[in-house]
Amino acid sequence: MSHRRPREVLPMFAPNEYQLLDFGEGRKLERFGAVVLDRPAPAATGPIQDSERWAAATARYERTTGNRGAWRAVVAASQLPVGWSVRHGGTVLELKLTPFGHLGVFPEQAANWDWIAERVAAAGRGIRVLNLFAYTGASTLAAAGAGAEVVHVDAARNILAWARRNAELSGLGGAPVRWICEDAVTFVRRELKRGNPYHAVILDPPSYGHGAKGDVWKLAEHLPSLLADCARLTASNRSFVLLSCHTPGFGPEALAAMLADAFDGDDMESAEMRVTALSGRVLVSGAMARSR
Repeated sequence: MSHRRPREVLPMFAPNEYQLLDFGEGRKLERFGAVVLDRPAPAATGPIQDSERWAAATARYERTTGNRGAWRAVVAASQLPVGWSVRHGGTVLELKLTPFGHLGVFPEQAANWDWIAERVAAAGRGIRVLNLFAYTGASTLAAAGAGAEVVHVDAARNILAWARRNAELSGLGGAPVRWICEDAVTFVRRELKRGNPYHAVILDPPSYGHGAKGDVWKLAEHLPSLLADCARLTASNRSFVLLSCHTPGFGPEALAAMLADAFDGDDMESAEMRVTALSGRVLVSGAMARSR
């Protein structure tokens, strides 16, 4: 396996769209447009650097039970933001405060979106991309905006609707995207039976989850076989594969090894996904591996 580090792994949002203001003590302080949010980040070790910034946050998220929690306004009598958006290049992403602490975007993925667009453009028109665990669609829109035909798969119907709104906001409502509400493993197996090939696959699997029909997903248990099936889907004319995750214990080397096992040692590169704070400190926010 040829394995190397990519030249650039840092996200590239315009400063007026997104900034990591500070992090520490298990939390991170971020600005999305004009909205400043304080939320948990297990990797945010060490002390915070600027306590005054934290006191001026718009809202703070606290976990209550399991993986759910609640947002509260930091400044008394202020209103929680209901819905707003950020832009990355030509992609517009709607943001919302969810009970899980998520907003609809993972800023550390921005460099991957740029890479997807570059790979699609290099492959030329007609490339067919499968996006699994596709969430609110930033990777889908990066591929579609560069000229790809995309099949977008997510098991949550409300998240699928969110992704379609992002497509409309980004001027890609008429792009060749199929929006599929289905379990990723089930869909890939069906595509193999149908004989539907793809040129590229994007995956950002969760650590644990349930499919549209209650199918249980455990990353450590199910990812290797899913990657093997994806390798079969792209065997005839593969352009690229991108795998990312936020699961503790699955770093760049582990993801690259899993890709290499499934895709016969194709040229791999891997890295931590990172976000740089205003102070210059770096917050590790997951890992990725990719081949081309």
